[in-house]
Amino acid sequence: MTQPDIIVIGGGIAGTSAAAMLASDARVVLIEAEPQLGYHSTGRSAAIFIRNYGNAVIRALNAASAPMLQEPDKISDRSLLSPRGEMLIAGENDMAALEEYAKGATDLERLTAAEAVARVPILRSEAIAAAIIEPDAQDIDVDRMLQGYARLFSDRGGQTVKGAAVTRLIRDNGCWQVSTAKGAWSAPIVVNAAGAWADTVGRMAGLAPIGLTPMRRSAVLLNAPDGYQIEDWPLFASASESWYAKPDAGRLLVSPADEDPVEPHDVWPDDMVLAEGLHRFEQAVTVPITRPTHSWAGLRSFTKDRTPTVGYDPSTVGFFWLAGQGGYGVQTAPALSAICAGLCIGHPVPVAQDILDALSPDRFRAT
Repeated sequence: MTQPDIIVIGGGIAGTSAAAMLASDARVVLIEAEPQLGYHSTGRSAAIFIRNYGNAVIRALNAASAPMLQEPDKISDRSLLSPRGEMLIAGENDMAALEEYAKGATDLERLTAAEAVARVPILRSEAIAAAIIEPDAQDIDVDRMLQGYARLFSDRGGQTVKGAAVTRLIRDNGCWQVSTAKGAWSAPIVVNAAGAWADTVGRMAGLAPIGLTPMRRSAVLLNAPDGYQIEDWPLFASASESWYAKPDAGRLLVSPADEDPVEPHDVWPDDMVLAEGLHRFEQAVTVPITRPTHSWAGLRSFTKDRTPTVGYDPSTVGFFWLAGQGGYGVQTAPALSAICAGLCIGHPVPVAQDILDALSPDRFRAT
């Protein structure tokens, strides 16, 4: 490739999807520190699309992403979604959290305790004061999605460089100079999609951080409870987000829904956090908890307002933030990659101006 027009730093779903969209009309290099794409947060996702998940800005991004996930033109030959559903249950102490979630939400159904137990028979009915379900929540085939974007990027002439952590990033002669152990590149625009490391990349460029806090989220796999067919169960969760569970390839994925702030690193679960979360889950069900067959953790990185940061940094030229997706990165990637292409190379933007304003890094650069 000749000198690129744009360098994308970070090969998770955010950076890979953005690179694919940008490559339709620009020369793009995608740089990933790890030896494979999607190694950190993307590869450890709960892999579900929940339209009502997140704040108002996130919900707008969810709505904008839904059509592409359903009909992923150029990404896959079939939908990336499959039926699942999401059910929140509340005890008496969780009712305020349940009502807060329902506020402004669409297409929810309220359930009695008996109706909730009919959908997930292991739930303890006496612990349920109320429940709601979003029937249209759907599983996302994250690997097919990531590989589809990577393939599209390659087909459009993009260059992917793996195992290339950025060691230096400066602006010189009207271009960003990006140095790695695998080589150096120069381009007028750099897109910072480095996930939990996005503030680190920003500091390399001489910019003030946006205030990202990486949060650990852990999960385990349990064997399916004896005597139950779990394939058609929805994701089911405490309304207060103290645990959630969902079927996963014949087993039950259970998370303590932890959000412990950590430094950016290749994160592993904390045994005590897992034990406490599994205990909370056990109080909600009628079956004993079996020994986990597998456990893992990922990072969900948030700014203070829990809204992604997408746009050019106003304190310099050509530095584009695509960071802070929190726990919504996979399901918002189609919308955010389209926004990135819109703001960088003039493609149509799939959201209204007020959403762009809410995403802008300008909110962290007020004078």
